[in-house]
Amino acid sequence: MMSSKHSPFSAYRVAVAVVFTSIAVLFTACSKKEPAETAASTATVPAAAAGKIDLSLDEQKVSYGIGYNIGRDMAAQPGLAIDEAAMMAGISDALARATPQITDEEIRAAFMAVQQKVMAEMAKIGEKNLAEGNAFLETNKQRPEVTVTESGLQYEVLASGDGAKPTKENTVKVHYHGTLIDGSVFDSSVDRGAPVEFPVGQVIPGWTEALQLMSVGDKWKLYVPANLGYGMQAKEKIPVQSTLIFEVELLEIK
Repeated sequence: MMSSKHSPFSAYRVAVAVVFTSIAVLFTACSKKEPAETAASTATVPAAAAGKIDLSLDEQKVSYGIGYNIGRDMAAQPGLAIDEAAMMAGISDALARATPQITDEEIRAAFMAVQQKVMAEMAKIGEKNLAEGNAFLETNKQRPEVTVTESGLQYEVLASGDGAKPTKENTVKVHYHGTLIDGSVFDSSVDRGAPVEFPVGQVIPGWTEALQLMSVGDKWKLYVPANLGYGMQAKEKIPVQSTLIFEVELLEIK
């Protein structure tokens, strides 16, 4: 399926998950102490601009991976402009256990202000994407080959198999090709030439529902409303409140 950064099963590395959890906790802590989150507009920078570094050791690779994933996740947030020099200074100071250059109060106030900007921008983008997606789904469901489930999931059968149906507890092997309603591809195991395996119960709701309706050998085209996909969670190539289209082939129940 798509690479893990925006796949339905989103298999994050443990180290990266810890870092993201820390960031989320910081946002939550700021909100509690001071009562009162697509793509960011960042320029594409060639890899060479960062300079050649030694990545031969596992520790170096993990360190680079953590930094890359943090940067990628931040770049997916609309309205969030990151000052790279300031961010690197904060990381360096923290690793060196140096005294912060600004107070906790200043950091909390800045977090709250930027969070409000990001949330406002996400809401605006999400409202537009949701309206466009709903209009697409409303038209799409009129086609006789499209079936609509009670949840709002839409699908059409491209090829039929005669194998067993998986349950929520099963792990399955699939091939998939994912696009937005404008046709842009955000991920594809088909393009990579390698099917993927994942637990049925640990994917986006639209996939969990569809897979339990499919038989091994089936190939379906899924039209996933935003609330059965990622909703307000922005991914690298998936804006908030996006309607998603997948061609999914169920190859095997593990």
